[in-house]
Amino acid sequence: MSTGACPFSDRAAAFDPFGDEYQADPPEAVRWSRDEEPVFYSPVLGYWVVTRYDDVKAVFRDNLTFSPSIALEKITPVCDEATAVLEKYDYAMHRTLVNEDEPAHMPRRRALLDPFTPQHLVDHEPMVRRLTRAYVDGFVDTGEVDLVDGMLWEVPLTVALHFLGVPEEDMDTLRRYSIAHTVNTWGRPSPDEQVAVAESVGRFWQYAGEVVDKLKRDPSGPGWMPYSIRLQREMPDIITDSYLHSMMMAGIVAAHETTANAAANAIKLLLQNRAVWDELCADPGLIPNAVEECLRHSGSVAAWRRLATRDTTVGGVPIPAGAKLLIVNSSANRDERHFDDPDTVDIRRENTTDHLTFGYGSHQCLGKNLARMELQVFLQELTRRLPHLELVPDQRFTYVPNTSFRGPEHLWVRWDPAANPERRDPAVRDVDPPVTIGEPATRAPARTVTVTDLTREADGVVGVTLADATGAPLPSWSPGAHVDLDLGDTTRQYSLCGDPGDTTHYRIAVLREPDSRGGSRFVHERLRPGDTLTMRGPRNHFRLDPDARRYVFVAGGIGITPIAAMADHARARGVDYEIHYCGRDEAGMALLDRLRADHGDRLHAHVSSAGDRLDVDALLARPDDDTRIYACGPQRLLDALDSATRHWPDDALHVEHFTTTRQALDPSVEHEFHVTLADSDLTVRVPADRTVLETLRAANIDVPSDCEEGLCGTCEVPVLDGDVDHRDVVLTRSERAEGGRMMACCSRARGGRLTLGL
Repeated sequence: MSTGACPFSDRAAAFDPFGDEYQADPPEAVRWSRDEEPVFYSPVLGYWVVTRYDDVKAVFRDNLTFSPSIALEKITPVCDEATAVLEKYDYAMHRTLVNEDEPAHMPRRRALLDPFTPQHLVDHEPMVRRLTRAYVDGFVDTGEVDLVDGMLWEVPLTVALHFLGVPEEDMDTLRRYSIAHTVNTWGRPSPDEQVAVAESVGRFWQYAGEVVDKLKRDPSGPGWMPYSIRLQREMPDIITDSYLHSMMMAGIVAAHETTANAAANAIKLLLQNRAVWDELCADPGLIPNAVEECLRHSGSVAAWRRLATRDTTVGGVPIPAGAKLLIVNSSANRDERHFDDPDTVDIRRENTTDHLTFGYGSHQCLGKNLARMELQVFLQELTRRLPHLELVPDQRFTYVPNTSFRGPEHLWVRWDPAANPERRDPAVRDVDPPVTIGEPATRAPARTVTVTDLTREADGVVGVTLADATGAPLPSWSPGAHVDLDLGDTTRQYSLCGDPGDTTHYRIAVLREPDSRGGSRFVHERLRPGDTLTMRGPRNHFRLDPDARRYVFVAGGIGITPIAAMADHARARGVDYEIHYCGRDEAGMALLDRLRADHGDRLHAHVSSAGDRLDVDALLARPDDDTRIYACGPQRLLDALDSATRHWPDDALHVEHFTTTRQALDPSVEHEFHVTLADSDLTVRVPADRTVLETLRAANIDVPSDCEEGLCGTCEVPVLDGDVDHRDVVLTRSERAEGGRMMACCSRARGGRLTLGL
């Protein structure tokens, strides 16, 4: 079917973002889209809908092609009566940081950024703690409360007012105004409802203007608005009166409602996953990562909107100039192409901070770190003082109908006051645990695993079976994933080669390296069944393209470990594939018997001692657009594959290295350059003898890292502008050509400047 130039399928025609299914769980409601039609036209909405991670992130990244100008536009056309009401109040919501185009947006963003930086936000933590503790005091002995009404709505509102620098006495009025603004902008009110909503929005607008006028008479106090008013005197052309008025109204909603909803979503999710809640109660140090996982899984921002400024494509689908897009970032956060087992709540997930709940790129949410801090404090106070908290059974969760922002209107919980920890120890109430201001900067929390079995897989190769030390299930993983194991004084990465569906055990195979730096020697000489190890992951930078119609798998030596899992996956899916496994002799080829049994004539063993070497050039002589090549093994083999696929499409060859050729920086051949951090309004100089990672750390900018050899992908940072000299062994040719990311530990600028999305 089609409407004019916009074709749509039957599933697309039936899509209703105001229906019960989408309102209850947006990512689940568009699962069919992620699987079958990731970019589709919705005739009900009049928008193109984008649901996969890579596509959503690409739209966020390019704010020139995809203008944010409609982000606050009313998604339901306003009736004449409602328009008249808004005109009565001189409603004139202008551009804000949310919906402003370049070149106006970035100068304003940089000018107004300072109060949102971690060094300033830390001053707000005592207030958040004091407010939260006082509200918990009010209900801790009651045994039952609606957390939304009892704390989660009021605390973020008060924090928002303090942060903005406005009075508190209008809190009840502001609550009504905030809901009305959401319904007015992202909802589908009836004509009669529109008039009532417009009345509240008009009063909200009028009130915001009165507060701005009051603050302008004396802008000496604390808060973002007084700060902005003082700055206006220096930058009158950038910070205008109309801009201040609009930002006052938008800022209250942004700083209040999204945080309140995010907190309600997070607590609901954790209590529905009781084992995770209990783990946080036992180890509060896990809370910062738990916040990120809750934001990923059930964030309060379901979708954003963009306007195509030119004819373009998204996910290969043509999008005409003038088209409106609903980019469902909550769906992107549950895309299994980027997150393993995305519907599971895993507070140790390695890439959970990749979530797009705060957006991405130059329009990423300014208040993200304030929201993170509030969520941490809420969870710290509740898990410590009410660890026995549970959801009231059989309650029905309802949501204010709209396309973009969601959180339960009520969240009823209960507990036994007699079991409150502070009844036994009153000091429990007054504990002040540390709070992470900003994104968790270290690697994801580790788990302890037990070695349950050691087996001989081949000459010089030992198989290691691991299980969670507590008996809990291990996270699901996808073919190509690896884990990081702490082995004595070193950390090493090993590919998983067992069954991805088995959450009771992980399997790895470790080759005894003659020139071991400590990892393989530790495994072969010191490891015994019953030993415990610290493990992080799984993490996957070697992910199978699920849309490929055919695979060619190439492995050399111990490089068979990720390839075996990939081949098993291809066989299970019924996709055409072949395996080429290279080794010096059969005795040293791990998993060979199992592969022969499972894959039959699809396996081609190339044993050099028998004179059967793989002819890479012959294998790959004829390019095929539908084939993807996955390879892991010695550098000589990978170099040969790279050379043999020069005439193939750029994204055909995917490789994983288990060694790196990175050398120490030689200042005599390197050059210095500058790195601008778009979100921090900071420019740093990277000297010839320092890496980007080292320079960022010296400037107090936290970037996670692990191997620091360009091998693991942990230190990946987004690149917004500039030409990168890629020196890692993680990114593919096509990913390098896109220029949207780099590994900070080793890659550099080709020219004099890079702009990073940090």
